[in-house]
Amino acid sequence: MQSLTPEGQRRVSELSQRYFVSTDAVMTLLRALVNGHGTMAQFHHPELGGAGQWMQGGMTMIGDMFNSGLKAKVEGLCSELSSLLASQPFAPSPASHQSQTQGGQQQQQQGGSGGFGGSPVSLFVPASGGGSGSWWPGELGVPSSTGSQNDIRYAYFPGARRLAVDVNGRVSVHDTLDHQISGVSQQQGSGASVTFTSQYGVVSLQSLPVVSGDAAGQQAPAAAPTQAGAAPPRASSAQEADIFAAIERLADLRQKGIITEQEFAAKKTDLLSRL
Repeated sequence: MQSLTPEGQRRVSELSQRYFVSTDAVMTLLRALVNGHGTMAQFHHPELGGAGQWMQGGMTMIGDMFNSGLKAKVEGLCSELSSLLASQPFAPSPASHQSQTQGGQQQQQQGGSGGFGGSPVSLFVPASGGGSGSWWPGELGVPSSTGSQNDIRYAYFPGARRLAVDVNGRVSVHDTLDHQISGVSQQQGSGASVTFTSQYGVVSLQSLPVVSGDAAGQQAPAAAPTQAGAAPPRASSAQEADIFAAIERLADLRQKGIITEQEFAAKKTDLLSRL
């Protein structure tokens, strides 16, 4: 979690005094809510009844299950901290499904709630590299929408025709061409490819030109030229399987008399040299 600003520290101290708990207990809940993208928290603190859980919408469980006063205290703290997180310039997004924040409307609707009133405050010290704690390049400005799913997050800048994507901490910026981005998702399974949704349907992120940043894992790097006389790179497991399948097909062609024994041997040698 990012460091707190002086105003963030003041808010934590104020909650601590108002709910009669230590600042450490408040920080425990705040860290849990940040990890839960602002909508849920799993925590453990002796002042809060030991282990407990809170979920936006009314679910609160604490270790001291029959202590209704402590349960109400935890519920109140989590609700106010959740509202404070939602009022941040770029609020955490729920990770259980793809979520989007359109043009800061969510912040305007929820900002200043949580018992403090007034305009939203900045709880966290801005991260380096972007404005207002953003993870995308600062020159892109303010996105029209942001979202997250699993270990990816995105920010869309239609005016600049740019899409910033962060996959496991690797940020890349893409030219959106004539696409109107309405969502980004990560496919499950091997490769975990990233796709986006536009007026043309679901499209792979690899189809968007990379403008800047680290696109490793999102787009396959171009193959490096092989120097004369240098051994070719070793094939991956998938490539090995393809090579053996090709040899089997060649053997079948040889048995049918479509290719000669010499042609089979030459091609087999060529394929095996790639392993």
